[in-house]
Amino acid sequence: MSATMNVTLRIWRQKNRHTKGRFVDYPLSDVSPEQSFLETLDVLNNQLEARGEDPVAFDSDCREGICGTCSLHISGTPHGPMKLTTTCQLHMRSFRSGATITVEPWRARAFPIVKDLIVDRSAFDRIVQSGGFVSVKTGSAPDANSLPVPKANAELAMDAAQCIGCGACVAACKNASAMLFVAAKVSHLALLPQGHAERKERVVKMIARMDQEGFGSCTNLSACEAVCPKGISVNFIARMNREYLRAGLTG
Repeated sequence: MSATMNVTLRIWRQKNRHTKGRFVDYPLSDVSPEQSFLETLDVLNNQLEARGEDPVAFDSDCREGICGTCSLHISGTPHGPMKLTTTCQLHMRSFRSGATITVEPWRARAFPIVKDLIVDRSAFDRIVQSGGFVSVKTGSAPDANSLPVPKANAELAMDAAQCIGCGACVAACKNASAMLFVAAKVSHLALLPQGHAERKERVVKMIARMDQEGFGSCTNLSACEAVCPKGISVNFIARMNREYLRAGLTG
């Protein structure tokens, strides 16, 4: 049986976007190294509620690394110290006993704080709504081979489609750029024949919406790729730029 740990969680507490926030330290003892990070927050909240204190607000849903809602800035890195790992997949064994772990929300103008560690990421939804879709006929599913897709394109499209929209790329970028997120969505559909109908319009509208939402420009430092829990490559940003140039040249 693994030895337990003692840690201190230094957590950002803020009632809403209009009030000032501050860090509060919460010592925890007898923490199992096999606990996930979110389970540790659950344990803390149980203790806070037992003392009549307000629990820490944080987002989570699937807790399987699929949905992207468990987005936390942990000790200086989006999703914590483990690469290709979402916060819900992060375990306490990734930290040493006695450590002080700083937990913050995403810091970006386009992601306003709702409460504590929760931010409003609906800007991503509005970007997708502006053009991240395809026009297809409803009804029964077509045969799998009715629209042939080259193997290389299919694999690239699947790589881009892995994006879960967590926003780690925005949190890691010094300009809070959403280029990697938008590039993944644009590239995924541009690589498939189903996405060609809106191909030119899509990239123009999604980039315009991204700028309208207040995200910054790309820094070309690849910090976004380094922290992406799904390993989305910055090569998709170059692909999106080519899509945008093509749309401008061909009208």
